Amino acid sequence: MRRPCRGVDDRVAARRNTPMVCQNPLPIRLRRGRLPGRSAAVALAVAMALALGADAADDSVVEQVRKASVAYADAYNKKDYKALADQWAVNAELLEGGSRLEGREAIVASIRAWRERHPEATLQIVVSDVAVLAEPLARVSGVMRFTRRPGDKPVESRFASLRVLEGDTWRLAESLVAPAHAAALDELDWMLGTWRSEGTDGPAVEAIYEKTVGGYCILGRTKIKPKAGPVLEAVEVIHADRDSGLVRCWVFDSTGARAEGVYEADGSTINRSMVGTPSDSVSGRTSRWVQVIVPGGDSHCTMHAIERSIDGVRLPDGEPVHLRKVH
Repeated sequence: MRRPCRGVDDRVAARRNTPMVCQNPLPIRLRRGRLPGRSAAVALAVAMALALGADAADDSVVEQVRKASVAYADAYNKKDYKALADQWAVNAELLEGGSRLEGREAIVASIRAWRERHPEATLQIVVSDVAVLAEPLARVSGVMRFTRRPGDKPVESRFASLRVLEGDTWRLAESLVAPAHAAALDELDWMLGTWRSEGTDGPAVEAIYEKTVGGYCILGRTKIKPKAGPVLEAVEVIHADRDSGLVRCWVFDSTGARAEGVYEADGSTINRSMVGTPSDSVSGRTSRWVQVIVPGGDSHCTMHAIERSIDGVRLPDGEPVHLRKVH
C-alpha cells in the first residue's frame, strides 16, 4: 500500500529506537566533582512521566480505532449506508483484489450494490494490529470474515487500512483488501449457468460457465454462430491469485487466437481487460480490448467489447450482446 505521508514511518522507527530519556531531553547540569542530586532525579522522573503520557495517548488512539472498526461492521450488517459513508474520508481509496475505487461515493455505492446481491450477508472484523504513526494517522490491519447466508462457512479476507483523524472521527483514508482466492471467485457466482443471446439481429451466442477443480477455477465455454460462416468456439479459464485475490483469465478460440487478462469490478460493472494474439488470418501480432460486463436483474446481463485495437491501431467498438440465463 502506498505511503501517503512520506517519512512518517521513518520518524516513528527513529523514535522507537531512541532511549526514553533522550526523547524529551532536559537541561540537567552536573557540578564538577559532585554526583547528581535531587534536581537530576526530578528531571529523570519528569522525562519518564512524559514518555508514559505519550504511551497512554497512543493506547487511547488504539482503543478509538478499534471501536471505529467495530462500528464499521455494525453499520454494514444493519445496512446503514449513512453510517458507512461517515467511516470513509471524502477522497478515500479502496483497493480490493484487482479493483480500485476512488472517493467515498464510489466506495459506498459499490458496497451497496454488493449488499443488494447478498442481502443476508454479515461481516465480522477482527483487528490484529493498530500502529499509531503520528497524529493524526493510524495504520490498522486484520481480518474480515464474510458470511453469505446463515449457516454458511465464513470467508476471510486480509486488510490493511490507514485511518486519519478528522474532527473527532477516525476515518478510512485508504484500505487494501486481499480476498481469499476462493472468495474472489465467489463474486462471479452469478455468471454460473447457461446463457443465450436475446434477439435475432446479431449472431446466436451460447455461453456456459461452471466451477471446476474443487471450486478454485471457473471454466467457460462459448459458441458464437454468425448469420453466415463457421461457428466460433472459445474456452475461458478463470482463476484467482492466491495472495492478492486478483482474478485472472485465459481465453483460447477456434481461430487460433488467444488472450489473457484480469477481471476488475467497478461498482456494479465488471471490466475484463484483455491482451493477446489475434487469429492466424490476421496479420497483426497484438490485440487489446476491454469487455464491459453489466449484470442485470432477473437473470440478464450485457457484454460489450470496447477499446479494441490490433498493434495499436484502433478498431470500432463491438455491438453490445444481451444475454439471458436459461438455467
